Amino acid sequence: MTSAFRRLALASVAAAALAAGAASAQTLTMGVIAGPESIDPHFTATGTHSEALKHVFDTLTHSGDQLQIEPGLAESWTIVNPTTWEFRLRRGVKFHDGSDMTAEDVAASIRRMQVLTGPNPTSIYVRRVREVQIVDPHTLRVVTDGPAPTLPNDFIRLFVVSARATAGLTPETSNEAFNSGRAAIGTGPYRFGSWTPREQFTVERNDGYWGARPAWARHVRREISNPAARVAQLRTGQVDMIVRVPAADVPTLERERTLAVTKAETVYVFNLALDQRETTPQVTARDGSRLAANPYRDPRVREAIDLAIDRRALAEIAMEGMGTAQSQMVTPNIFGFNPAIQIPAPNVARARQLLTEAGYPNGFRMVLNFTNNRLPGDNGVGTSMAQMLARIGIEVQAAGQPAAVIFPARARGELSNIMAGWGTLTGEANYYYAANAHSNNRELRLGAFNWNGYANPEVDRLIEAANVELDDAKRRELLQQVGALFTADRVVIPIAAVGSAWATRRDRATLRVGRSDEETYAWDVAPASR
Repeated sequence: MTSAFRRLALASVAAAALAAGAASAQTLTMGVIAGPESIDPHFTATGTHSEALKHVFDTLTHSGDQLQIEPGLAESWTIVNPTTWEFRLRRGVKFHDGSDMTAEDVAASIRRMQVLTGPNPTSIYVRRVREVQIVDPHTLRVVTDGPAPTLPNDFIRLFVVSARATAGLTPETSNEAFNSGRAAIGTGPYRFGSWTPREQFTVERNDGYWGARPAWARHVRREISNPAARVAQLRTGQVDMIVRVPAADVPTLERERTLAVTKAETVYVFNLALDQRETTPQVTARDGSRLAANPYRDPRVREAIDLAIDRRALAEIAMEGMGTAQSQMVTPNIFGFNPAIQIPAPNVARARQLLTEAGYPNGFRMVLNFTNNRLPGDNGVGTSMAQMLARIGIEVQAAGQPAAVIFPARARGELSNIMAGWGTLTGEANYYYAANAHSNNRELRLGAFNWNGYANPEVDRLIEAANVELDDAKRRELLQQVGALFTADRVVIPIAAVGSAWATRRDRATLRVGRSDEETYAWDVAPASR
């Protein structure tokens, strides 16, 4: 009996080990810099939030590897008249609870995005929508506030949630309903599994997905904000791959035979945005006393700050070769990029002269706010910029903070500036300019991210014209004019485009492509062939 029991016990242990090994082989564990800020896809427009939740919730249109617009839940779309788009939905798409996805769910999602608020509101993606008309269960028409040539581009972030699961939710109850899993019912390739904020997000394969079946049965996104820790966990096999490899580690990891590194240029641009309100909370005289006016409102001060920044040095040194000096807020592959705008050369002497002319011969004191965990190199760029500004006589307190802290503080009006990254994810320059360069106008639903009070009537006019221009050549020209004027005003100072790198364990996974929007999905990673 003892011998038989021992054999049975050993067999059970062996079976458990095999099962664990099989489960491990079917699980992709990824080390990410940040994860979702809620399980509600409409809570915030932050990129790390969106890329995580795209595993659970699908979007009306998809963004391809090079940001080209592709069918998603909508299999086709056409312009019915200058202010109406018709979207035809895929048939047979099921939510994770088995219910059918219909036009009513899309309409409910649009309406929800228009009213739900968060730290970075997703309302920018539906700002042009005036009315949604349901033609039949698989057809809807979207009536816009004027011709809206880029509506399909905006809808790459139109996450479709279940109208039934979200019925009755208020802004106050939404997060709890999604975070508990009760409302986390999507149509995506994975089902919601579990979420521990700031630690781990887990999803399970949806075998009833309408698209290609994902290779991985389970996907774990482990939040490891510390770059060195991400690399260490990759080397020790605690994760199968990592995103946003620290630039300093790229050459070393490329030489390791067990690892593979993928690099790509991205659409994210580091920039310094300066408060234009009459009074601003984080700028004083050098002795700490209150200034008579906000110095950032003086164009000479903004030009001095611009000339203090050595963009090429930041790209090569602070970003350790993983950046590219940038002349404007959109990268060259974006529709509306203006090739005539030049990258400013640093000029410390001229910057000091401009500060003197503006009435600040001894400079002033400022807090420099910057993200330190959102994009590769943001902490290095922020600290290096503080040193560059010190060279022209500005006393700087460097204040690097996590994105989850700094963005809500910006929304509350507590900051005088912020250095962070912005990615024009739709491939169209108006995505950035309409949200950031237009004066904040709730009636027109423009300037949703213009937190600093910037207003230029000519920039507003050009953006509004580009918003409704259906002719591509004319729209490109309008956007290039916006870029020239907005860049010249130096209220938002572009610094450098962000390069990115991914690393995988060769015996576990192979990354198919490094996307220019930096988003990393489980379906873009193939299991290693054995």
